[in-house]
Amino acid sequence: MTDILTITMNPALDVLTTIDQVSHTHKMRCGAVLKHPGGGGVNVARVLHRLGANCVALYLAGGVTGERHHKLMSAEKVRCHVVPMVEETRESFSVHETSSGNDFRFVLPGPHASAAELEACVAYVAQRLPKQFLVISGGLAPGAPTDFYASLTTLAKQHGVRVVLDTNGPALAQALKVGVYLFKPSLRELRDLTGQALLDEDAQIAAARQLIESGQAEVVALSLGAEGAMVISATQSWRARSIPVEVQTTIGAGDSFLSGMVWALSRGDTLLNAFQYGIAAGAAALLRPGTSLCQASDVHRLLPQVVVHAI
Repeated sequence: MTDILTITMNPALDVLTTIDQVSHTHKMRCGAVLKHPGGGGVNVARVLHRLGANCVALYLAGGVTGERHHKLMSAEKVRCHVVPMVEETRESFSVHETSSGNDFRFVLPGPHASAAELEACVAYVAQRLPKQFLVISGGLAPGAPTDFYASLTTLAKQHGVRVVLDTNGPALAQALKVGVYLFKPSLRELRDLTGQALLDEDAQIAAARQLIESGQAEVVALSLGAEGAMVISATQSWRARSIPVEVQTTIGAGDSFLSGMVWALSRGDTLLNAFQYGIAAGAAALLRPGTSLCQASDVHRLLPQVVVHAI
């Protein structure tokens, strides 16, 4: 039995290129292309595998793009279970503007998932529930009901499996109503969920505590982008600033942050130690282009630089 199962309902083949400056109207001659297997849960599984976790990635894939995606996962030797789709797996296209360091990300909606394909995913989870964590990361495939993640969360909780959630929109709200162990929003996602401006640290902590007190999450790991992150539980909260590194890309830092936390928790670390690993993993992801994500050696190297303050 695996310790961690990640679920990605709308994976993507991530395509990255570079250009000196993005402009309208004219043709833009781009640099060399990098391709990586992408999607929230896919990225989490890739990092967990590098850190040595006992993990399986479950995802839908179809068409030529889906085949390419799976070949890239196989090349990284990540354990996978692929549910075949009739429609083609999407691409996600990103351009790194070298003159500014900005990343421009173009996300396609993805293929429509049929009822049979969705049922196959649920059946796999029901038959192979992990021992420790079910990680639900990324958006729903078009065609999936908005309570799809809520149903998976209910199933996992019935068997004592802790659910880690990183998604958005109505699917997020419905899953939180069931209640998860760890919820990882960005600040924008927490604002959208609560309808509050959350302009300062006190407001952000209060919003997270409201989710915890209402039973929607036990732990909230709030990503603050370049400002670092916070982790809040019912009794404790910590803040960490970002580690200063030479940034190659901002893509994949959130997935790496979540992976570092889940990996540490799966081996029995405290929530504080898991937060430290999350910060190190998020910073390590910035060192490489595209969705290369973090490497284990960089995570361990950066860990001593993590400074956490109780708040």
